[in-house]
Amino acid sequence: MLKTPIARGVALATLGATLAIPTMAQAAFIEDTKASLELRNFYFNRDFRENLNTENSKAEEWAQGFLLNIESGYTEGPIGFGVDAMGFLGVKLDSGGGRTGSGLLPLGDSGKAGDDYSELGLTAKAKVSETVLKIGTLRPKNMAVSASDSRLLPQTFQGGQITSKDIAGLTLDAGYLSRMNDRNASGNRGMYWGGKPAAVGETAVAAGDADDFIFAGGSYKVTDDLTASYYYSNLEEVYKQHSTNLVHILPLGDKQSLKTDLRYARSSEDGSSNVDNKALGAMVTYSVSGHSFGLGYQKMGGDTGFAYLGGGADPFLVNYVQINDFGYADMKSWQARYDFNFASIGIPGLTFMTRYLTGDNVDRAAGESEGKLWERDMDIGYTFQEGALKNLNVKWRNATSRGNIARGNNVDENRLIVSYTIPLM
Repeated sequence: MLKTPIARGVALATLGATLAIPTMAQAAFIEDTKASLELRNFYFNRDFRENLNTENSKAEEWAQGFLLNIESGYTEGPIGFGVDAMGFLGVKLDSGGGRTGSGLLPLGDSGKAGDDYSELGLTAKAKVSETVLKIGTLRPKNMAVSASDSRLLPQTFQGGQITSKDIAGLTLDAGYLSRMNDRNASGNRGMYWGGKPAAVGETAVAAGDADDFIFAGGSYKVTDDLTASYYYSNLEEVYKQHSTNLVHILPLGDKQSLKTDLRYARSSEDGSSNVDNKALGAMVTYSVSGHSFGLGYQKMGGDTGFAYLGGGADPFLVNYVQINDFGYADMKSWQARYDFNFASIGIPGLTFMTRYLTGDNVDRAAGESEGKLWERDMDIGYTFQEGALKNLNVKWRNATSRGNIARGNNVDENRLIVSYTIPLM
């Protein structure tokens, strides 16, 4: 039985919503309800390899997260109604002076990490055929906005979203967001800019008046192997963006395929923000048995870097990786990646990934050399397949970044994440 206050709060909120629905229509609502509790233990260490003119020479923290998710079914009838709930709690295990700023824990006015933080989110939903409307706490994942889940607790938004799959092969998606909750915060705040700055010599991006965020788009499965997507988005008073994506998977025989992922986004100013960016990206991945070999290329054009939401939201870029996104104005970057799934040699649950990225062609101040940046990443993960530890996942993420473009380019980083999800319903 769940004893934490946040778990009890979510359970009571969901029960209240259930009681508000006529009894005769509750069968599917209850039978299709799913609930789970994820226990996420996160150690983060980022060693700054340059003088940042702050007291921190590194960011090192350790925390425990509890992530309760409840998704109800729908009531019976032409229009089905339901409610989802989520309750998140983060608890400090270790932090200290000169080691804060990992993004795992909130930072108080005193400069010390908080002992804990939490969030309770409720979402009302309605369904007609294959069209679903959700209002409340959202975690959208699309080309226009992708809520981050790369720290202890996930990023969330407040607003409404409607998704339709009534036409075979076609998914339509639109939404309005008015507030966001950062990954290491308890309360919601207004929407804000998180993109890259203007090129040297260009007018700075004016993003202080950011307001509501809207998006609309969808994807269409042209053939069994080809999917085309388009999204329009607008962070009011900051930027407008048109994003397109083509993904083609070519079967090459037994356990072989060639995947091509092409992306293009055009961002322009809204209000007096000066946003002006063209982002082109391509990733080609050849897979055979448990091996995957990928090559990527990304190019920025225009007067500013790539435009996207703040709060840690994930930008839709092929070269967005553990530390960097390689989205600086005029930057050209390349990626080489290798993945191996050990299930192909009889060790299911064990995976490995490594990649190397390098970027250049960034203008710096007069008299300074060309801006360059590189990053090397490595992930090793294992999910226990049986026994008392079945479904326990352990992942080690290691990264090194070096560059001369911005403060904080030069870091060594390690993340150790242990997670276990308990199905409750």
